[in-house]
Amino acid sequence: MPAPAREVAELKEIHDYRFESEVYEVSGQTLALSAMPRLLWLAHHRPDIYRKAATITMISDWLAAKLSGELAVDPSNAGTTGMLDLFSRDWRPALLDMAGLRADMLSPVKETGTLLGAVTEAAAQQSGLRAGTPVVMGGGDVQLGCLGLGVVRAGQTAVLGGTFWQQVVNLPQVRTDPQMNIRVNPHVIPGMAQAESISFFTGLTMRWFRDAFCAEEKLIAERLGVDAYSLLEEMASRVPAGSHGVMPIFSDAMHFKQWYHAAPSFINLSIDPEKCNKATLFRALEENAAIVSACNLAQISQFSGVTFESLVFAGGGSKGALWSQILSDVTGLPVRVPVVREATALGCAIAAGTGAGLYGDMASTGERLVSWHREFTPNPQHRELYQEMMSKWQTVYADQLGLVDSGLTTSMWQAPGLERRQRVASSPSP
Repeated sequence: MPAPAREVAELKEIHDYRFESEVYEVSGQTLALSAMPRLLWLAHHRPDIYRKAATITMISDWLAAKLSGELAVDPSNAGTTGMLDLFSRDWRPALLDMAGLRADMLSPVKETGTLLGAVTEAAAQQSGLRAGTPVVMGGGDVQLGCLGLGVVRAGQTAVLGGTFWQQVVNLPQVRTDPQMNIRVNPHVIPGMAQAESISFFTGLTMRWFRDAFCAEEKLIAERLGVDAYSLLEEMASRVPAGSHGVMPIFSDAMHFKQWYHAAPSFINLSIDPEKCNKATLFRALEENAAIVSACNLAQISQFSGVTFESLVFAGGGSKGALWSQILSDVTGLPVRVPVVREATALGCAIAAGTGAGLYGDMASTGERLVSWHREFTPNPQHRELYQEMMSKWQTVYADQLGLVDSGLTTSMWQAPGLERRQRVASSPSP
């Protein structure tokens, strides 16, 4: 999660561009999402706690340690701290030394799916689990989700549609983006890294729209025993592709080193109720989510050299057939939707089964267990329209960022400690 406001001072303290570049080149992370500003805050403001700390680890590892008595961290989670070397999949203590932090409190690193230990007698009494039950190293939610989707080979691509949308690509070799636009994380598959771009608040924006403007549809859906989103999708399916030119301004494409967004808005509305209504705005939001995903995938392709052949769409967003088709039309790629759309739990089960000796290896098990609900193929006519829309949206979004820079509107979100250029709003001469 992004650093809270109280760590902003520490972020600014270590936000020297060359230092951040080195952190990114080694770890794939920027300072805004890394653990270093938090540790600096602790060292500065609670030195009593910092001096006594024996180790630093993740909450999931603390739970595993409570169960087994053994403490370790896996690469996919440790990688998000900004202190793990993407290439060696082990800690890079020099990064902490550069920030003036202790490097002696880093937990041992163990790969996902390896046996950590067993449930102790004390933990069995507290938890109700049977003593001796194997405790296996887990992993990050996105990475385990990709395992559950069978996205385990180089070049494979997934879009995970939840509160945030993540566009994830398995890299043919470990590398980072020279432009520092894209986050790079260790996969749970040993030796593999993933480029991960993020669309901000995509699912949350849809929920806001439903709850703020669609009370009638929610009541009808409850009466019919269906999901309100399904009803809204049915309405939106009757709106022509392009949503009569309406352009939502919410999440930008990802720019990891200069990460902020414009003020939320809809651009190019019409006062014609036949063309501009709830169905139009709902479809426009779905189209925009796909456009931002396509922009992010293009950035990944540019630095990685990966040419996409298809993508897997999972998470809550993939429940909508219209959204899946729009994603296919915008990206120009076949889109496969799995039977198990909430795939992180399946990936976790695969890791646990591998550590317990039930499966030979995680990658082949993930490929074997995944099955497909439906495949969507792109409509060439819609593809051409959406390419034009994408170009217009990028131009309009840049203008909207200018309003934020001028202090005229408020960013939907910006990275803590980010010092954006400030534009002076011009005013007419008296």
